[in-house]
Amino acid sequence: MEKQYATFKEGIKACVPTILGYVGIGIAAGVVGKSVGLSIIEIALMSILVYAGSAQFIICGMLVIHSPISAIIFTTFLVNLRHFLMSMSVATYFKKEPLITSIGIGTLLTDESYGVLMTALNNNHRVSSAWTHGLNITAYLTWILSTIAGGLLGKWIPDPHLLGLDFALVAMFGGLFVLQVAEPIKKHTKETLIVLATVCLSLYILMGFFSAEISVLLATLLGCTVGVVNHHER
Repeated sequence: MEKQYATFKEGIKACVPTILGYVGIGIAAGVVGKSVGLSIIEIALMSILVYAGSAQFIICGMLVIHSPISAIIFTTFLVNLRHFLMSMSVATYFKKEPLITSIGIGTLLTDESYGVLMTALNNNHRVSSAWTHGLNITAYLTWILSTIAGGLLGKWIPDPHLLGLDFALVAMFGGLFVLQVAEPIKKHTKETLIVLATVCLSLYILMGFFSAEISVLLATLLGCTVGVVNHHER
């Protein structure tokens, strides 16, 4: 049965699982930022302008070893290159929306909000731009506030690993992944398993030749290609 996700408030509710994960990993990112000498304002600005958990951890690591700005920018670009693929994959669902609305959706789309959005779309639910804005903006504000909180708590939590905060995002994304593939596996078991096997196997092989970021991007492209081919053959 088709369900419609229409309002901004419904988008906020759909973001609750993401909020729970972002609080833990956001605090960890803030603690790490503080430990490398960033001020609270700098931690906040990095979250506002970069808004990418993995990239922010990498930036902090590169600042410690005094990497040049050009290297930091290029590395951040590579790490976040997958967002082009995510944005393009959902662009068709919002093609009737104004350009500024589409830009807003694409700009704030993250791995986790993408997972929630695709779960709704894969279940044939009608999704509005207002609902998507509610999902994205709530996640965005949660991340910013969590990293600021981590920066403020940095002097009392020198190592986020001690509290298991570093695992919060992995656990949350694992849950979102299960929800996203549950329905396709039921309906198209063989095709879905082929795609998953392609991504996992290619990622394992590519990691021996390329960086983790490039390997993830190439494995994703291979998985998409196999999925498209299987779809047209059915």
